[in-house]
Amino acid sequence: MTFSIYTHDSWGQVHVGDYPSLADARNVFAALRDDPWYQADGTVKGIELVQTHPGDARERLDWFAFRP
Repeated sequence: MTFSIYTHDSWGQVHVGDYPSLADARNVFAALRDDPWYQADGTVKGIELVQTHPGDARERLDWFAFRP
């Protein structure tokens, strides 16, 4: 079981990375959410934290939408 972060934009989603613990993933999620570039860019619509289960099933744990 891993924790992954994805960004979402008009072209789809981008896999940012996989993290061994929820604490590590939440730290990266918070850093991206608070990053001035992501906030000002305008093309990145949101970030998503998911938990990957066996068989590639994903469960969304957190979501943040950037406001234009």
